[in-house]
Amino acid sequence: MSFVWNVSICVTALVVVVISKWWYRWSNPKCNGKLPPGSMGFPIIGETIQFFKPYGFYEISPFIKKRMLRYGPLFRTNIFGSNTVVTTDPDVIYEVCRQENKSFVTGYPGKFTTLIGKDNPLTEQGNIHKHFKQITLQFFGSDGLKRTMIGDLNRATREDLRSKASQGKFNLKEAVENLIVTNITEKMITNLRPETKKNLIDSLKGFNLEWFQSFFTLSTWRSFYRLVAARKAGLQVISDVYLTRKESGENHGDFLSMILEDTLFNAKSAMDYILTLPFVAKDTTSTVTCLAVKFIAENPKVLSKLKREHEAIIQNREDKEFGISWEEYKHKIPFTNMVINERYTIPAGWIVAVAPSVIHYDPAIYENPLEFNPWRWEGKELVNSSKTFMVFGSGLRSCAGAEFAKLQLAIFLHHLVANYDFSMAHDCEVTRKPLVCFPNGVHINISHSPTK
Repeated sequence: MSFVWNVSICVTALVVVVISKWWYRWSNPKCNGKLPPGSMGFPIIGETIQFFKPYGFYEISPFIKKRMLRYGPLFRTNIFGSNTVVTTDPDVIYEVCRQENKSFVTGYPGKFTTLIGKDNPLTEQGNIHKHFKQITLQFFGSDGLKRTMIGDLNRATREDLRSKASQGKFNLKEAVENLIVTNITEKMITNLRPETKKNLIDSLKGFNLEWFQSFFTLSTWRSFYRLVAARKAGLQVISDVYLTRKESGENHGDFLSMILEDTLFNAKSAMDYILTLPFVAKDTTSTVTCLAVKFIAENPKVLSKLKREHEAIIQNREDKEFGISWEEYKHKIPFTNMVINERYTIPAGWIVAVAPSVIHYDPAIYENPLEFNPWRWEGKELVNSSKTFMVFGSGLRSCAGAEFAKLQLAIFLHHLVANYDFSMAHDCEVTRKPLVCFPNGVHINISHSPTK
């Protein structure tokens, strides 16, 4: 009996020693130099659970705030099972973005890579990524938008809002997502049969980032596997069109034709990229549109100023039904551009994680940062990126779709404020987990303006 007891004690002691040693190594990872201060959380899961705890839209992430107060603007942690250094310092963030492919490379969580595809050009680095970005800018850049998209975006937005006004109330986020997916899909792959186009658009509509709100709930994994199914269905449609186009050699003058002519794209990367671009565009742009409309509806002074700006544009046109032109977009809507700048948000994005939202909410940089105040940008040059304003990334990873997002939002606001009266249908709660989400949806009441 004593022998068994002694063996049990020895085994238990050995297990305790092994676990203690493992935990110590986890909490104190090896490093040739000196690591920033911080904590690594529990083995394997790290501090991922704390990272995903929801918080208010006007708050700095409690996860980041707590560690900033304890460790400073640079600290270590473990998220998604990866050793991570988080920085909230504007100079460090700016340099991380500028130094990509020198000291840093971009990475994504494993499950996100599963959804967008391991061969997706979005995951590439250096000159290859730069090349793919140039291809994308031919479609999403200023020239491409001016040449092929602005007219259709105006038409689709005008018709959609007219339809929604007849209903009296609609889901804003869903409507904008549908607009974006439909328009981008039709431009990326033209001349699709109606049934094929519908199947592809339905698959793309099924893509969203709801599953990214938490990694530890059953509903999250159900959402994830639904997305995997939507990806599979979408890839099947794209694959059929891709192979048919490749065999025929026909040039349709669309994005798919550009990709087919590019030697750096193989079949897998081409299909992944075509599937991903509408998903990325619709999810981020629809969120920003919802935030813009919410804060405009809640701020009569801003709404009045916007209405005057866009009504003046219409009064100076011969064709009152014509949508906003490229010239008007670039030179006639300065206040609208201030509203757009005021309402862009970026989720916090060994790994180095940068947190620009901490900078954007810093009262030492922006006076009353939590107040919706487009006039803060008056008289300032509205640039996409600086050390204190990083809504579209920076350096080599500046967003190729930045111009598209701004144009889509400007067009939507033009048709909405100039032609309709609108208000929030109910209290619109906004939270972060850490991405921006709307727990109760975003529904607005809409009707034709009496003067229209």
